[in-house]
Amino acid sequence: MGADLTALLRRRHDDWLRAAENVTPEGRMFVDGGYRDAASGATFESRTPRDGSVVALVARGGEQDVDAAVRAARRAFEDGRWRGLSPRERKEVLLRWAGRIREHTEELALLETLDVGKPITESVRVDVASAAFCIQWYAEALDKHYDEVAPSGPGALVTVTREPLGVVGAVVPWNYPLIIASWKIAPALAAGNSVVLKPAEQSSLSALLLARLAVEAGLPDGVFNVVPGTGQEAGQALGRHGDVDKIAFTGSGQVGKLFLRYAGESNGKQVQLEAGGKSPQLVLADSANLDAAAEAIAWGICYNAGQTCNAGSRLLADRAIKEDLLGRVVDVIHGFTVGDPLDPATTMGPIVDQAQLDRVLSYVDIARRDGAEVTGGDRLDPGSGGYFLRPAVLDRVPHGSRAVQEEIFGPVLAVAEFAGIEEGLALANQTAYGLAASVWTSELTVAHRVARELRAGTVWVNTFDATDVFAPFGGVKASGSGRDKSLHAIDEYTALKTTWIDLS
Repeated sequence: MGADLTALLRRRHDDWLRAAENVTPEGRMFVDGGYRDAASGATFESRTPRDGSVVALVARGGEQDVDAAVRAARRAFEDGRWRGLSPRERKEVLLRWAGRIREHTEELALLETLDVGKPITESVRVDVASAAFCIQWYAEALDKHYDEVAPSGPGALVTVTREPLGVVGAVVPWNYPLIIASWKIAPALAAGNSVVLKPAEQSSLSALLLARLAVEAGLPDGVFNVVPGTGQEAGQALGRHGDVDKIAFTGSGQVGKLFLRYAGESNGKQVQLEAGGKSPQLVLADSANLDAAAEAIAWGICYNAGQTCNAGSRLLADRAIKEDLLGRVVDVIHGFTVGDPLDPATTMGPIVDQAQLDRVLSYVDIARRDGAEVTGGDRLDPGSGGYFLRPAVLDRVPHGSRAVQEEIFGPVLAVAEFAGIEEGLALANQTAYGLAASVWTSELTVAHRVARELRAGTVWVNTFDATDVFAPFGGVKASGSGRDKSLHAIDEYTALKTTWIDLS
């Protein structure tokens, strides 16, 4: 199903509808180099949020299936079929994998859009392309990562080497299935580990195709396995497995804490968490370009229907500019087109499923009860069977409201005003989260000072959500620990070994 990227981006709605009718997703799990049913034979339905229809039946992995995948990954690690290859050989395999992903852009993009409701142009242009580039980037980086010689003096030679951990369990969410999976798989494999991936039950299909493409590119059997299933069954089994050396998790803080518990109650495995955020966009009175700020604020909360870990869900504006800025933000939001994600004209697709839609609507109701002035936030086109929502702006909502303090994971923007930088900073930092933040100002010294004071893993200045694979991503406080992306991510999947050689 390979196609030229430009040609894909020129397709019309009817073209994508026909392509969707012909796509045949693979729903079986991928273990030890091949597809198989769950040991129990159980399946679950993958339903598209565009109309609620069933796209595929997916194998419902359980403890027995996770154990089979971990055992396959352990065998592959111990016999050295992957970690024993030279860096150049591993690099060549990963580069071929990135190429196979690009060749299957059409199919992967369709699976992503059908599974989670992402606009098809974004699936093509951003999600598939970013996953392929991430794997390519780590392929190109892995043979440029040097070990160390410690300054021991003439009587000894002390080396510090990085070694793969072993078997890595990666658990990823449904909002960016391909992108976030690649953030974990690529550096883990580059370092020489074996991986068992547990995708979210709402979004398993692209991961199952990804695994087949890896083997076609030459990745040895057992090195990369995919076990779909529920968090309570497959996720917990992976988290508790005594032969998993590390869990790399992205998702909610509540589930992240469960993985910490699973690790403590099993083998004490490493746990890396990215557990969401409540990111502020802090707009100071001296901000020189309110149109640019409004554009970034609107996109920051509506991109991917607000289902983004670092979504700019809190707008904090200086009292002197707040009303003017908010009017511009609302104008931008009103220009978005909410609709069928297979239509290239769609700006914002549906919420991922009924449960998440109900959750988002419940927070809009909470804000109303707390006295907020609410614009939008109503369900659209319920007769379609899809889970469409008009973006909501919550003005003058009290800062202690749950709608301000808790991650909603939908297109809901909470708005507050402040008087002066110190009050703005205090409001920005007054949540349990610390994933990302932005500050808008025309003063360079103010930008440096505010960026230093914001408690977040990423701070943008006069922009929002600017990103690339070379920049680390992760948070502080309740947003988690560890980092995805950049060369630092390779370190997350290695252990340091000191070798002391007596030369005396």
